[in-house]
Amino acid sequence: MAATKKSDYGADSIVVLEGLEPVRKRPAMYIGTTAQYGVNHCLNEIIDNSIDEALAGYCNRIEIRIEENNYMTVIDDGRGIPVDKVPKYNVSALEMVMTKLHAGGKFSDGAYKVSGGLHGVGASVVNALSEHVIAEVKRDGNIYRQEYKRGVPMYHVKKVEKSILNFNFEQGTAISFLPDKEIFKETIEINNGIFKKQVKERAYLINNVYFRIFNNKVKEKYAYFFDGGIISLLRDMNRGKKTLHDAIYIHKNVDGKDVQVAIQYNQSLNENIHTFVNVINTHEGGTHLTGFKTALTKAINNYAKKEFGEKDKNGETFSGDDVKEGLAAIVYIKMSATNLQFEGQTKTKLGNSEIQTLVQQTVFEYLETYFEENPKTGREILGKIFLAQKARLAAKAAKEAVMRKGALEGATLPGKLADCQEKDPSLCEIFMVEGNSAGGTAKEARNRKFQAILPLRGKILNTERAYLDRVLAFKEIKDLVVALGMGIGENINYAKLRYHKIIVMTDADVDGEHILTLILTFFFRHMPDVIRKGHLYAAQPPLFKVQQGKQVHYMYSDEEKDKLVAQLLTKQTSQPNVQRYKGLGEMNPDQLWDTTMDPERRILKQIMITEAEESDRVFSMLMGDEVPPRKKFIVTHAKMANLDL
Repeated sequence: MAATKKSDYGADSIVVLEGLEPVRKRPAMYIGTTAQYGVNHCLNEIIDNSIDEALAGYCNRIEIRIEENNYMTVIDDGRGIPVDKVPKYNVSALEMVMTKLHAGGKFSDGAYKVSGGLHGVGASVVNALSEHVIAEVKRDGNIYRQEYKRGVPMYHVKKVEKSILNFNFEQGTAISFLPDKEIFKETIEINNGIFKKQVKERAYLINNVYFRIFNNKVKEKYAYFFDGGIISLLRDMNRGKKTLHDAIYIHKNVDGKDVQVAIQYNQSLNENIHTFVNVINTHEGGTHLTGFKTALTKAINNYAKKEFGEKDKNGETFSGDDVKEGLAAIVYIKMSATNLQFEGQTKTKLGNSEIQTLVQQTVFEYLETYFEENPKTGREILGKIFLAQKARLAAKAAKEAVMRKGALEGATLPGKLADCQEKDPSLCEIFMVEGNSAGGTAKEARNRKFQAILPLRGKILNTERAYLDRVLAFKEIKDLVVALGMGIGENINYAKLRYHKIIVMTDADVDGEHILTLILTFFFRHMPDVIRKGHLYAAQPPLFKVQQGKQVHYMYSDEEKDKLVAQLLTKQTSQPNVQRYKGLGEMNPDQLWDTTMDPERRILKQIMITEAEESDRVFSMLMGDEVPPRKKFIVTHAKMANLDL
C-alpha cells in the first residue's frame, strides 16, 4: 500500500515567515482554547499534516496512538518531512517545520495542491505547547530523529539505527508529543468521544486511507476505512431516521476548486448540515454554507412555481427555515491551501467570497435539472416543505400570542412561579421542580433573594415530534418560556434570559429521568444556546439518608451508601437506619435545602453539548417516531437500567 508517486517535495519547498515566541504567551490565539478542546486541537493539527500527504496522493495509512503516559503519536506512510538543510537558512527542514511559525510546504502549489493546514503553524505550535516532542522521519531507507523540549531542539537532526516510536512503515513521518501541563492546566488528556468523531469524519472525507487507532488509556483498538465519500457520511448522519429519498450527490471542479454536496431529507423536524474545507470541519460555516443555503432555497422555490404556479399552496414563497426542516446535507470544498481564507488558525469559518458564488451556481444549476428529471423526489421534498411552512406560520402566530402576553414581564409572569428578589440575571437561578408537592417544599426551602421556583405538573410534551405552535399550546412549556423571558423561535433573544442558572430538579427514579429527558429535548431543539452558553443544570438529589444516632449522612449512589454503612458498622455496633428517598416530596424543606439547593453543599451537573451530531442522533432515536432504533437501544442497554422494584 506504500505510496509510489514522485514529487519535488524537498528542503527548498520550505519557507519561513516568523519565529515561535508568541505561541506560549498567547496559546489561545493559535488553538482556540487551553481547555480540553485545545488538547484535541493539537492532536488534530498533527493528524492533519498526515492527511495533507493523503490528499496530495502520497499516503495510504495513518496510525494514531494515545498512550497511558499521555503521549500522543501520529505515524503516516507519506513522503516524510525533508531532513536536508534549507539552503537559505542552513538549518534542517525538519527542524524548521517543528520550531518556526509559518514554516512549511503549504505556501506554494508545488508540494501541496490541497491541504487542511493553512498557515503552516500546526506542527510548530504543537511543539511549542508540548513538554516533550519526538519527531522521526523515514526517507530514502534511513531513519532521522530530533527531540524538543517546549519547542526547543534538544539536539540537531541525526540519523539513527532504529525507531523508538514503533515506526513500522517503510517511509513517512512519526510525531509523538506530550501536552504541557503549564499550558493545559485543566487536563492534558483528549476528549475521546470528540476525537473518535473527528477521525471518523476525516476517514469518510478522504477515500481509501486506512486509519488505525490504539487508545491505550481506555484499552480501545479500532480502524476506519471508507470508500463511499460524503455519501457514506450522509448515510451515517441519517442513521435511525426515516429518509424521504435517495441521496442527491453534486460534484463539480472549476479551476482547481472542487465542490461536493450531498443532500437527503428525512422525516424529522431538525436541520443537520455539515461543512468541510480540505477535511477541516468548519463548525461556524462560512461562504460555502451561505452559497449552499441560498441555492437550495432558490431551486426549491423555482420548482414549486413550476409545479403550482406563481405562488405555492399557502400563498407565499418558502423561507430558508421552511427549506431546512428535516434536511441532512454535507458541503465539502477542496482547494489550494495558498488561496484559503479562514477566520483564525482554528479554521472554523470559511471566508473566501468566490466560493460562495461557486457553490451557489453549482448547487442551483444541478438541482434545477435534478427536479425536472426526478419529479417523484421533487414532490416528496415539496410535500415536506409545505408542511414545514404551514407549521411555521401557525407557530409564528402562537409565538406572537405568547410574546403579547409576556410583554409586561413581571406583571404577567405565571402565577405558579415563585420569583426571586434579585434582578441581576447573572445572580439568579430558577428551579424547574417535578410535581406540585415537591414544588411547595422547594418554595419553602429556597433562598428567596436569588432562587426562583417553577413547579411542573406531570410530564411535559415530547417536543422532538412537535411543531412550535403545538409546543407553545402546552401550558407548562408556555409558562416556562414566559418565565425565562427571552422568547422562542427565530426572534429569540438570549440577552433577555432572566436566570443564568436553569436547574432541572426531578425525582431520582425512572419517571424523574423521563421528565428530565423531555425537558432536555425541549432545550436542545428550541433553545440550544441556553445549553451552549452553560446555563442549564440538573440537580442531584440524594438517594439515601443514613442515620446512626444523631449523625445524618446523605448518599447519592448505592455504592456510596454501602461503603458508608460498612464504615459505620466497624466503629459502632448499632445498625444504621437507611432511608431510600422515592421522591423530592419526601424531604422536608430543611433537608431539601441542605442536600439539593444550598450552593455551598449541593451537587449540580452542567448540561453540555460536546458532540452535536451524536446528540442529535440520540435525541432522535430516544424521542422520535422511528421505533426499531429505540427498541434496539432498549434491548442492548436493558441490563444497565436502574429499576425501582
